[in-house]
Amino acid sequence: MTAATPSPSPEVLAAFEAAKGFMPVHEGLALYAAATGAGALGLPLLEVGTYCGRSTILLADAARSAGVSALTVDHHRGSEEQQPGWEYHDPTVVDPEVGLMDTLPTFRRTLHRAGLEEHVVALVGRSPQVAAVWAGPLGLVFIDGGHTDEHANGDYEGWAPHVAEGGLLVIHDVFPDPADGGQAPYRVYLRALASGAFTEVSVTDSLRVLRRTGAGI
Repeated sequence: MTAATPSPSPEVLAAFEAAKGFMPVHEGLALYAAATGAGALGLPLLEVGTYCGRSTILLADAARSAGVSALTVDHHRGSEEQQPGWEYHDPTVVDPEVGLMDTLPTFRRTLHRAGLEEHVVALVGRSPQVAAVWAGPLGLVFIDGGHTDEHANGDYEGWAPHVAEGGLLVIHDVFPDPADGGQAPYRVYLRALASGAFTEVSVTDSLRVLRRTGAGI
């Protein structure tokens, strides 16, 4: 008999659906299942690219169940495609005093409404700078930050080395067809597979789940 796929409670799923963000439900459920499995390693679960906390809800709930912490890294000034004049810009998350995006207050409200604040450590800063001072192993790394080659490779190079043996590397917005979206996450995904360090576990639309099965990146 095949074990049932882990799924969040209706309350957690409702909080996820209500939160500002871009991840569709079916990809969120795949992320939740991956995070729940990775939580069994007893190590923190980390995401790169917090935005307003939509996916953080799922990682936090999985972390709560496993008795570990969810970590989320973001400078909260928005990625390239979220700046004024671009497709994903949201003027409601611009700080009127400084004139720049600031998604941190919205993120904090998201976690508060979901009752998950105590299970999340928010690391506010640029991903490479935070990664440079991080030393511990991680059960899961979820890459969902900037979508340029510079940022996607920086996230991979900074955080993939910390994925523990048997841990998971999850990459979002992987589009093999350029007509569907930017190619930087796809190139990072191919790089991870070519390294020999990671083996693909599952594919759910643009979400790829890989397991560390070898050394290096």
